Parts: sequence; structure tokens; C-alpha cells
Amino acid sequence: MALETKLNTGAQIHQFNNIELLAKQVVEGFIIGLHKSPFHGFSVEFAEHRQYNPGDPIKNIDWKVLARTDKLFIKNYEEETNLRCQLVIDTSSSMYYPEPDDTTNEKKINKLYFSALSSAAIMHMLRQQRDAFGLSTFNDKVSLHTRTKSTTAHHKLLLSHLEKALNVTERKKGTSAAQSLHQIAENVHRRSLVVIFSDMFDNASNADDLFEALQHLKYNKHEVILFHVVDHQKELEFQFDNRPYVFIDMETGEKVKLHSNQVKDEYVKQMGAFKSDLKMRSLQYKIDFVEADINKSYDQILQPYLVKRQRMM
Repeated sequence: MALETKLNTGAQIHQFNNIELLAKQVVEGFIIGLHKSPFHGFSVEFAEHRQYNPGDPIKNIDWKVLARTDKLFIKNYEEETNLRCQLVIDTSSSMYYPEPDDTTNEKKINKLYFSALSSAAIMHMLRQQRDAFGLSTFNDKVSLHTRTKSTTAHHKLLLSHLEKALNVTERKKGTSAAQSLHQIAENVHRRSLVVIFSDMFDNASNADDLFEALQHLKYNKHEVILFHVVDHQKELEFQFDNRPYVFIDMETGEKVKLHSNQVKDEYVKQMGAFKSDLKMRSLQYKIDFVEADINKSYDQILQPYLVKRQRMM
């Protein structure tokens, strides 16, 4: 239970290095929570009863049948299948925010780590449901694009790609989300659920380019969830102490020295307008928009995914 609490809040998560184990713990904690929600039994449909055998999970006992017949029977379920899911992760340098604190050596959950673990958790659920999944990553170009498969070897391969992305030390990688999403749309050939993790801080001069790329995915009949991955307090509310800071653009290396309160009001205004535009256009194109705060639990990722999956099945 202590491990589930740490994973659910994001606290101290970097003390664990095995992303597959972490993903499994995240999902198991989420499933436990579903027992109290209308999503209980989300991935399966009832098939038949069979007689209870010693060693069977008692959670599958049909207690109503026991009350009527005084005999133990197990509910057998038939898993739903045939969903294809392409997970798309922005690996540009802005996704490595926040960096570790050099003065205290404190490790923090950055946006890329949050996205990678969220993706690994979704992969774990997809495997349980016998669905196929692929992975795409991009920064200033598409750096990885795999087909969707449901094999164990494929799952291990994608986890290794996530680990590799997390261990990159090079910075100053820009973002070309519009161009990359167009390319991904062209290469996902069968109708799929496309799940995007990005802060959407694109270098494109025209925001319309970005939404044309998202519309391209919809035009190709894909269902899309856009997880707008942010550090809400810092990146949207600009909650910094009123003292001098040196702010560094992680994608260009450009530095600006100022007091936070000098720009806070205008910054919050501009970011609010940016987020509102994202939400409005996502609604217009029938894209599920989810603001994913890296300081909150992974339920904010898994529940929207689950709802969308139910709609598609």
C-alpha cells in the first residue's frame, strides 16, 4: 500500500528504476480504485459460470449464486479485443522540465518521465486486454515509429525505448509537433486510438499548423486523446517567489534574467489563452483534451483512456 501511495502521488518515484514494475503498480492501484466506481469490470464481458476450484481467486466467486444454491461458482469472463493504440510522446527538451535541483540533488518528476510511465501503464492495460499497441516519439522530427503489436517481445522492446528516452542527457532539442503528427498520421494505416503526450510548445509560427496536423489524424478516422502534460503550478500559474531568476529556454538555451512578478500577470494571461485555444479547437475537432498535471495522480491518464476505449468497443 505504501508503494501504491507513492506512485499515485508521484512522490519519490525516482527511487524505482524499473518502468515495467512501476507501470504494473500504477495499474493495479487504479484497478483497486475501480471497485468503487462504475468502471468495475471494464475490460471484460461475462461469458459463463464454472464450478469453483481450490486456488481460484475468490474475487470471481458469484455470491448471488452461492446464496441461492449454497454452491461455489466462478464467473468466467471473455476479454474484449481488437483495439489498436498508437502512443505518441513528445521528447523535445521542454519535456525534461523540471530538471533536478543541482544544489540539493533532489530528483523531480519531469514531464517526459510522467508521459513515459503513463504510456507504460496504458501498455500494461492494453496487454491485459489483448489489444495491440505501438509507440512513436518526436522532437524536431519523428525519432521512432513502430507498428502496433500485442506480443511480449514487442512490449519489452517498447519499454526499452521508453527507458532510452528517459536517459538522454542532450538538451536543446526543439519541437516540430505539427510536422511530426502529419508524418505519424500518414504511417498509422489502420483505424486506431492515438494517445498523445505533449506540452504542445511547438516552434511553429502559426498555431493553425498544429491543429491541421491533429485534424489530419481525425480525417484518417483515428480517435485521439491529447494529454496536455504540464507542471500546472509553474508553467500555467507561474508560481515563483518574487526574487531574481534566470529563466532558460530548454530548447534554445536562451536565458532571461528578471523578477518573476515583473511578467507574471502577462505570462498567466498568455498561457491561459493558449490553453483555452487548445481546448476549444480540440472540442471542434472531436479530440479528447485532458490537462495532465505532472504533480497529480496517474488516474487522470488511465480513466480518460478507459472511457475512450469503452466508447470505441
